Amino acid sequence: MTETRIDRITIRQVNLPPPVERTDAIQAFVTQETVLLTLHCGDGVVATGYTYTIGTGGSSVVALLADHLAPRLIGRDPAHVEAIWKDLFFATHATAVGAITSLALCCVDTALWDWRARKQAMPLWVLLGGAQARVPLYTTEGGWLQLSPSELVEQSLAAQADGFRGAKIKIGRPHVSEDVARLQAVREAVGPGFDIMTDANQGFARHEALRRAAAFDGLDLAWIEEPFPAEDVQGHVQLRAQTSIPIAVGESMYHPMQFRTYLEQGACSIVQPDVARIGGITPWIKTAHMAEAFNVAVCPHFLMEIHVSLCAAVPNASWVEYIPQLDRITTSRLEIDDGYAVPPSQPGLGIEWDWGAIQSMQLCELVVN
Repeated sequence: MTETRIDRITIRQVNLPPPVERTDAIQAFVTQETVLLTLHCGDGVVATGYTYTIGTGGSSVVALLADHLAPRLIGRDPAHVEAIWKDLFFATHATAVGAITSLALCCVDTALWDWRARKQAMPLWVLLGGAQARVPLYTTEGGWLQLSPSELVEQSLAAQADGFRGAKIKIGRPHVSEDVARLQAVREAVGPGFDIMTDANQGFARHEALRRAAAFDGLDLAWIEEPFPAEDVQGHVQLRAQTSIPIAVGESMYHPMQFRTYLEQGACSIVQPDVARIGGITPWIKTAHMAEAFNVAVCPHFLMEIHVSLCAAVPNASWVEYIPQLDRITTSRLEIDDGYAVPPSQPGLGIEWDWGAIQSMQLCELVVN
């Protein structure tokens, strides 16, 4: 294959306030700082990747890209995805493994995969493996912590009527009885054929997580997500040994090796790699296949617009999480069919950017050449 070169890079940031109030046990979703990186290549292909934060750190990601990562890309062949990822990772090793570096790496890596899929005229999910043509879909948009039991019931029933196959409910109210009341109300309303996921957002100490897991017994929960800080591997081991409810982790991990530790120690039942926080598609796919080798399901966090393609690429992805993020700056929409997310059929990431909207909202536009 004839080599091509990266000639120019454009970096932009757009802030997207959430369409509804989003709170959980430890934080509020302030705004989605969306950083986009566009590669202009010698073969005429223009490819875009992106990353995000939920309110802080976006300008730091932009600075890391503009000052350190993007200059290393000029003149490189975009086909050398693995070599570029490794080079950038070790070039920033003083700040890795960590959130800001991984978020910046994702911006580059998703752009490289967008170029590769466009160049080969293939949808990303097919290029990466093409394991399944649709993936079950659950929603988180109606399960935030500030909602009352009646509001949760109303929104869960609406999701069920819309064809969703499950819904996530945030947990971590001040007293365990409040969480139980909220979950019981939803379970009684939706019946046994609708999955209920729960998410503690790392908010519990060990004793409280054990108490709440015991209190949730009998509610047929699909999982408890992030009961502890991600650093507490043994806490997850202990909880998993004492509850029948599956334990899900991953949105706060930034490298495949961290997932390996959990899998080797039996500290989780489900892994939830976030393509932005793990550093891009390259490490995400490795993590998914590593989980497959442990017979563990992948149910990624957030970013449905790209995760639908990654989930469709691998055989052990069980769910896509529905939280619309990019509607204000894209013209494409997630295709939903009978409660399943359907991956895009067009070449590339399958995200159609609305450049007019982006340019009208962008906080910066930096060019590196």
